Amino acid sequence: AAARLGAAVSEAIGGLGMPGARFDVALLPLGEGEASAHGAERVEFRIQANTGDLWRPLAQVASGGELSRVSLAIQAATLAQGEIPTLIFDEVDVGIGGGVAETVGRLLRGLGQQRQVLCITHLPQVAAQAHQHLRVSKRAGDRHTTTAVEPLPAAARVDELARMLGGLNITERTRAHAAEMLTAAQQV
Repeated sequence: AAARLGAAVSEAIGGLGMPGARFDVALLPLGEGEASAHGAERVEFRIQANTGDLWRPLAQVASGGELSRVSLAIQAATLAQGEIPTLIFDEVDVGIGGGVAETVGRLLRGLGQQRQVLCITHLPQVAAQAHQHLRVSKRAGDRHTTTAVEPLPAAARVDELARMLGGLNITERTRAHAAEMLTAAQQV
């Protein structure tokens, strides 16, 4: 099972902006008298970030963005075995863009076909893939700050993606590009 998981995650992370990276599940024997009802081994996730690199514990070498993408790959590889109803990804797209961001978005969309997926993103390539779009905003008052979460209808989704694409200067061309991204995502 460990070897199958390692191979499946290795395959997935290659398409998530980590070409040449490999993932391994190491089963390390526990010391004398440390065995428990959970077994006589401990599990360590390892990564070889680039071809020829040494295997290192994932927790020690991966950046936040790499950890997010490996987590996404693990979720995708184990989806059939799991029963977790909601998956949460916080900025899984850190350090990526362009086609890799679109691939991450498509993978999240696929996960969303079988589970509820909440994904915090600042990339329009990822946001366009969502089945539903929520806008989160903060408002600072005199005494406290409040956070608002609102579901966006279709027209507002175009506006929000255009804002993500164009920043402060939203043009009709930017809006058209945002609408095109949404249409393309629905056809995949």
